[in-house]
Amino acid sequence: MSALFLNPPSFEGFDGGAGSRYQARREVTSFWYPTWLAQPAALVPDSRLLDCPPHGIGLTECLRIARDFDHVIIHTSTPSLRNDCKVAEAIKAQKPATKIGFVGAHAAVLPTETLKASWAIDWVGRKEFDFTCKEVAEGRPLETIAGLSYKDADGRIRHNPERELIADMDALPWVADVYKRDLQIERYFIGYLLHPYVSLYTGRGCPAQCTFCLWPQTIGGHKYRVRSPQNVADEMAYMQRLFPQVKEFFFDDDTFTANLPRAREIAKKLGPLGLTWSCNSRANLDYDTIRFFKDNGLRLFLVGYESGNDEILRRIKKGVTTDEMRRFTQACHKAGVVIHGTFILGLPVETRETIEQTIRFAQELDVFSIQVSLAAPYPGTELYEQARLNGWFAKQDKTDIVHEDGFQDAALEYPELKKDEIFEAVERFYHAYYLRPKPILRILKTMLEDRDVCVRRLREGYEFFKSMAQRRNDLAAEAAQTA
Repeated sequence: MSALFLNPPSFEGFDGGAGSRYQARREVTSFWYPTWLAQPAALVPDSRLLDCPPHGIGLTECLRIARDFDHVIIHTSTPSLRNDCKVAEAIKAQKPATKIGFVGAHAAVLPTETLKASWAIDWVGRKEFDFTCKEVAEGRPLETIAGLSYKDADGRIRHNPERELIADMDALPWVADVYKRDLQIERYFIGYLLHPYVSLYTGRGCPAQCTFCLWPQTIGGHKYRVRSPQNVADEMAYMQRLFPQVKEFFFDDDTFTANLPRAREIAKKLGPLGLTWSCNSRANLDYDTIRFFKDNGLRLFLVGYESGNDEILRRIKKGVTTDEMRRFTQACHKAGVVIHGTFILGLPVETRETIEQTIRFAQELDVFSIQVSLAAPYPGTELYEQARLNGWFAKQDKTDIVHEDGFQDAALEYPELKKDEIFEAVERFYHAYYLRPKPILRILKTMLEDRDVCVRRLREGYEFFKSMAQRRNDLAAEAAQTA
């Protein structure tokens, strides 16, 4: 039986494949690879992966393609659930026999609520859903499939026993062939990565306990389950041949450096391949390790600094102090490794003073580029439970975390700091960071060195200022509604 793995059309520019914290529309065009769907698609013969947003596929074309499949498996998220239900209903309306399943963190945490969200949803996959999808596509009776919740013939919701997390990660097939078959890789952009890029996972789960981080708390777990270094190196060599145009490979593991001996072994095997790679890392590596990675092809670390306030870092269980972050950043500068730093405003318990402290901290670190996001309390995370117990939610609907245009909204507020102030601080943070001589000169240098980069940076600059204007419009519209 055929299966379509679908990231459905949604908000314009909506990055449903985004990393560990949130799905949203970005300030500049950004799309992560739909690896969570590519992995089960690789397990199912004659399947297809359809990633609509990056490829500009609207509902009409999506429906035309879906008509040819017996099963449609939709990757949903908290902010896109309502839209995804409408897509599922349209698919079911044109071909009632289609079996539709929903997967993703929201479905994993709230299976009953997800099934109740639409009459068109037949089942949802809980937690790690790769083999759940495979068994559904094979036509097995739903009641026999572990890790699955479904509606029986009478419309009652049933929950099957949990499925064990995958222990042998080498047992999963590579995603490379699915990417080649179903995706146009040039349509995937991340502002701080070389273009075109490819991202993939070398392991799942994260030992860190960050209260806001989505995937470890909902699907992957806190044990870092990994592919063997040789398995990773073999796929990378294969991808090099498959995608000769790729300029950078990104390892999207929540914390690729969590198992340092393994990370070093992978780097040692990648060095002879001569490829450029980047990864997520905590800000706690020493200079010698960073230099070793650099010598074996590492270009960039994606680092979650989150806040410049140590008390906030303690509350979110970051496990790294600002002093450790400073030492790590200085070591990266010395080794010549680029850093894209991410910061979050609105974490417990943000104040006007801690926002300013974080802005100053970011300026002091002076990494190549930054991303400023709003705290997103997803169901299933410790941050969500803290917000519920303390009354921090800014809206009655606790899952309302994006605007109608897909941009992030401030979902939390505190007695001394309202949501509008947190929301407005994002633009102020960006201006305070980028409108300084050093960042401006860095960006100009990259533009002068490469014509393609110049064109790209000009486009990104236009998109950034346009998105900031849209954010101001969103804020004004909300104020008008509440007035």
